Amino acid sequence: MLKQLTLALSAAGAVACSTFAAAETVASPLGNFDVSMNVALTSDYIFRGISQTQGDPAIQGGLDVAHESGLYIGTWASNVDFGGEASMELDYYAGFTSNITEDIAYDLGWIKYEYPGDGDEDLNFSEYYASLSAYGATLGAAYSNDLAGRDSTLYTYVGYEYTLPYEIGLALHYGNYDFKDPTFGNEDSYNDWSIGLSKTLAGLDVGLTYSDTDLKGSDCAAFAGKKDFCDANFTVSVSKTL
Repeated sequence: MLKQLTLALSAAGAVACSTFAAAETVASPLGNFDVSMNVALTSDYIFRGISQTQGDPAIQGGLDVAHESGLYIGTWASNVDFGGEASMELDYYAGFTSNITEDIAYDLGWIKYEYPGDGDEDLNFSEYYASLSAYGATLGAAYSNDLAGRDSTLYTYVGYEYTLPYEIGLALHYGNYDFKDPTFGNEDSYNDWSIGLSKTLAGLDVGLTYSDTDLKGSDCAAFAGKKDFCDANFTVSVSKTL
């Protein structure tokens, strides 16, 4: 999941982002590089429908470097709370994005999720992701073979983005997280969905996102530690690309 938070509402569902909001272009003998930084404050860190902060706010930020060829690398961080030693998530990613036509683009990449903290090394995992975007719609997937000792996991999703009147951004998302074996009580997979609105005000990107999953009660508690961490949630975010 490329967690670029120029629009923090999209981070709840998207695995990858195929565009970079460039703060500065740097010329070099190897070509032009777009370099951008982003910071965000959000009322909850929701990842694939589940709170990563036990319902508490999060401060997040990242750095992206994209070459004119389509190659990019980046890093992103957020505070987390799983009830253990880990208090931070630190991501590293690299990939390639390109346009097939003016309205159709694809994105391929790899991301590593790390959670520093004694005793929480088993939380670390990586994913390979791919997405295809056309006319505002996106179809994507992320595959992992090292999540908590599982043979494999697969997250697939569809999304749609549209600009409403008054330059209000609309983002729709629906995803399925398949763990291949029972993880959430008796469940081996779950679905998540979200609806987000965003607006740029005074140079800041302000977002409001509704998210939910079909995990309920003990099935959620078996994975997230508390039954309401997978329930319907409204998240407010303010972000800025520097």
